[in-house]
Amino acid sequence: MSAADDARRAYDSKTKPRGSLGRLEDLGCRIAAIRGFLPDRLDKAIVVAAGDHGVADEGVSAYPQEVTAQMLANFGAGGAAINVLARRAGATLHVLDRGVGSPTNNMTTGPAMTVEEVERELAAADEVVAGLDVDVIGLGEMGIANTTSASALTAALLGVDPALVCGRGTGLDDAGVAHKVDVVRRALEVNAGEDPLTAYGGYEIAFLAGVVRSCERRRIVVLLDGFITGAAALASGVDGVLIASHRSPEPGHALVLDALGLEPLLDLGLRLGEGSGAALALPLLDAAIAILAEMATFDDAGVTDAGR
Repeated sequence: MSAADDARRAYDSKTKPRGSLGRLEDLGCRIAAIRGFLPDRLDKAIVVAAGDHGVADEGVSAYPQEVTAQMLANFGAGGAAINVLARRAGATLHVLDRGVGSPTNNMTTGPAMTVEEVERELAAADEVVAGLDVDVIGLGEMGIANTTSASALTAALLGVDPALVCGRGTGLDDAGVAHKVDVVRRALEVNAGEDPLTAYGGYEIAFLAGVVRSCERRRIVVLLDGFITGAAALASGVDGVLIASHRSPEPGHALVLDALGLEPLLDLGLRLGEGSGAALALPLLDAAIAILAEMATFDDAGVTDAGR
């Protein structure tokens, strides 16, 4: 009997019609399957990786590159949305500088990173995850132009046209989106045949891909945020430990979720990043486990179970 089967039997024993809590029960079974046991509570962390991208030189963002460093300082001061939401969700917040002020190469002229740089990020991620004694890690990111990087990475991994994956990012107008599509097309042409993560990823995206791989080895739940963390997960080649927190308006996100076989928990029109969607979804994971740990069974409550 698997941990997921144990969770399903436990839900069925509670004082409610079978399956009446819908996807909340499925969520609890998914958590149990990933962890390999039925946890009675969840220890939670949110890991936010920040990095700069050389492709920002192409004018693909509505914000200048120095905003990455400014937001990193805002995270440190506790003033960003993710600081507020992580506190509310009872999750520890870990913000990692993965190349802020030291951007990757411009992917329109060749690979964004070297193989050695990618390996460095993967190793650094494994070290961070090894130091976190948690059940769930929510992923977040910050980096001006990283939606362009994620768009190119997704287009390459899924073999789709850039127009299907490029969205407004931080607030581009129609002309800005068309320019982004052109930039991604040029990057794909220049880097044809290269490893996608090396060619199009950023330091923070490679780092997050490493977090996903490390979590799979340790059977830790990975709660994805939006498009960029989804692209990192897609690049990781791992899908067995993933839960999608929400669906972003970025057009590429729906394609990523479909490719990963994930149905998001929320659909609130979020496009901030930072791990904000993951933080908002964490209470749902807590609720799924709390039902298992705290709700009375038919036998405990002396209630007749007509579903037997």
